[in-house]
Amino acid sequence: MIKVENLTKRYAGTTAIQDLTFEVGKGEIMGFLGPNGAGKSTTMRILSSFLPATSGRVSIAGFDVFEQSLQARSHLGYMPENVPLYGDMRVTEYLNYRAALKGVPHRRISERVGDVKELCGLKEVEKKLISALSKGYRQRVGLADALVHEPDLLILDEPTSGLDPNQIRQVRELIKNLGKQHTILLSTHILPEVEMTCSRVIIINKGRIEACDTPENLLGEIRTAGGVVLEAKVGNDDGAEQLRQVPGVRDVTTTTDGEWQTFSLRVESGADVREQVFQLAMMRRWSVRELSQKKATLEDVFVEITQADDV
Repeated sequence: MIKVENLTKRYAGTTAIQDLTFEVGKGEIMGFLGPNGAGKSTTMRILSSFLPATSGRVSIAGFDVFEQSLQARSHLGYMPENVPLYGDMRVTEYLNYRAALKGVPHRRISERVGDVKELCGLKEVEKKLISALSKGYRQRVGLADALVHEPDLLILDEPTSGLDPNQIRQVRELIKNLGKQHTILLSTHILPEVEMTCSRVIIINKGRIEACDTPENLLGEIRTAGGVVLEAKVGNDDGAEQLRQVPGVRDVTTTTDGEWQTFSLRVESGADVREQVFQLAMMRRWSVRELSQKKATLEDVFVEITQADDV
């Protein structure tokens, strides 16, 4: 569905992305991750024909986005991070207008707009001015806009940005359901959701692709295997420094609650240091309230890959 070859974008004195090459297959949900400034939004704008590239090739559904822009765009729905909407239009009026602009046949506009309002949970606000809607509902209108012409591909750039926890949950569930019928390229900072819903993940850092694989394979390749949590009273001991001396421990972070301290240990892949930590606690006569293992997550992968240059 998407094919990107040696994609590069340069601004004056800055290279935003460099030689990106990847593919997204039909029916796939691809997570597109990276720290702020890594080049995610630039890439998505190029894929959506909103921004020209300096060099490289991009095709969507077999159509070149630079030379066959209209054909390529007919196959995709794009939802940018900050959805541009006409606040002085009502929801139904706006979606009718957008459907007509996107070439939906006149006889089908009412049907398609009704379908996306139902799908995106907009029926109860269909007659309201967009300017009067909450941020969550405006995000839903943006998603309905992206869907109204029945695209094969959805490109969603931070679709839950600025939403409260309840709104985030609602939009997540909507995106999960959309993944059953559409190819999706999803940029988000909510990594647990990516881990649960995406078939593959691209991690971009400083304009270059650092990893592209399934979440399971990425978890198997990282040096960090999750961690261990110890909650204890350590008295006058420097518990963090002593725990760092345990073989297999890479780093220790500490939080304090009165006399109790919680130590979060990052450990090497394949290492289970709980026995050594327990022996250290017994030897130092620490009072232990919790000693547990934490499995590696996609967040651990993200941190390890994007901070590799800083270690």
